[in-house]
Amino acid sequence: MNKLLPRIEIESAPQPGAAVIWLHGLGADGNDFAALVPELQLDSCPPIRFVFPHAPSLPVSLNGGYVMPAWYDIFGVDLVSRQDAAGIEKSRQAITALIEHEISRGIPAHCIVLAGFSQGCAMALHTGLRFAHRLAGLIALSGYLPLADTLLAERTQANAHVPIFMGHGNMDPVVLAARGESTRELLNQLGYAVQWHSYPMQHSVHPREVADISTFLTRVLGQSSGTV
Repeated sequence: MNKLLPRIEIESAPQPGAAVIWLHGLGADGNDFAALVPELQLDSCPPIRFVFPHAPSLPVSLNGGYVMPAWYDIFGVDLVSRQDAAGIEKSRQAITALIEHEISRGIPAHCIVLAGFSQGCAMALHTGLRFAHRLAGLIALSGYLPLADTLLAERTQANAHVPIFMGHGNMDPVVLAARGESTRELLNQLGYAVQWHSYPMQHSVHPREVADISTFLTRVLGQSSGTV
């Protein structure tokens, strides 16, 4: 069996009964969102283990082959005309292994949220909608759904109604808001429960977004922790 991705783990309190696996964007690492945990102010939630994995380093075609942390290769600025299906699948397997690791540690799937920013958002959606067991929720920040034409055939019924939080900057020059909106429309057409939030920002995280994420996590983990 392959080794699990290297990662940072932060527990809000001992003996966590829920987990949030948070995937960073292109060129970053797990430290990128670790500092956000106190800002989420999740004191009313059960103890949570936050897992911030580090993507492997890859040569990225869009950046002239420069090697950097990446979940998959990117070939063009439009993100979708040519996609790295093999790289996306490899990362999906690695992220799935992290979810299964949390389950093996005693946290049920329905108490696990998969979150991501930018390229990490793409992997959170791609992986979560294909996961075999019901998750508590998905958080999709400033990103899009890759390989969208394969979702209908590959999605699982277990997560057909998973709550999805989508946040995007209306001035984003990296992943255009229209790209995120098209993902939202597709997910809505397929019957997913999408909460869409637009913020006055570029490719970043807005303070109001942090508060909205806190509300979302409190809702989905509060509900999930009370079920079997």
